[in-house]
Amino acid sequence: MIEMKVAGIALDAVTRSPIVLLRDFTERRALPIYIGNDQAKAIINAIENQAPPRPLTHDLLVNMLEAWGMTLERIVIHSLQDNTFYASLTVVQGDVKKEIDARPSDAIALALRTNCPIWVLEEVIADASIPVDRDADEAERQEFRDFISSLRPEDFTQRGKFSSEEAQ
Repeated sequence: MIEMKVAGIALDAVTRSPIVLLRDFTERRALPIYIGNDQAKAIINAIENQAPPRPLTHDLLVNMLEAWGMTLERIVIHSLQDNTFYASLTVVQGDVKKEIDARPSDAIALALRTNCPIWVLEEVIADASIPVDRDADEAERQEFRDFISSLRPEDFTQRGKFSSEEAQ
């Protein structure tokens, strides 16, 4: 799993639909997730630390977690099926831990309000992320190619043979 952070909210240029953009901590990969308008507002409010005069849905859920002595340990965006992302909340109460299915947009809105980490499975990032720093990606690929081309067969042989006494 790779920990990600919310880079911001954008609008799709064609559909004008909101997109939450997650970015890894190396600033190398970004994961765009289309979300609804209400969830976009909830995420923006959390990013800007805006507290509504009365609790909205995500604030209410956080209040309920706190009232029942529960903490949101983490959220995980764990799959992408038919262009739909799936997430889960890990909620802890004492020594009891529960996984709860959630839409990624709602999970992100809750994570921002509770300062819990946002994790994404590598498979999801491989399938749906976009490169942020193409130059760094190409430099990494070239460095790997250079490493591979410098390998010799003897680099794979066992170093330091054991005597028969050491092997026993």
